Amino acid sequence: MGKRLPYTPSSQIRTALRRLWLRSRERQSALKRDGYRCRCCQVKQSKAKGHETVIEVHHNTGAICWSEIEAAIRMWLLVAPEDLTTLCPKCHDKLHGKG
Repeated sequence: MGKRLPYTPSSQIRTALRRLWLRSRERQSALKRDGYRCRCCQVKQSKAKGHETVIEVHHNTGAICWSEIEAAIRMWLLVAPEDLTTLCPKCHDKLHGKG
């Protein structure tokens, strides 16, 4: 087994984001709305052996820049341990002005 990295690898971030997208309610709603069919050619998604057809969900608002999303996650969420503090829920709420 290799040495454990001091940071979360990019591949792990991309995998988590992909899983989130594939299981999202928004994606499922789009598939259901379109009857699991391609909007261009009307081919239907199929899992039948020998006739497997996958339908993908495309973002109409432009290309997704995965590197920018990953950079934002690293900047705001997966920060260095020196920039993190452990707190109980009560103190955490107080720090955010909730308590």
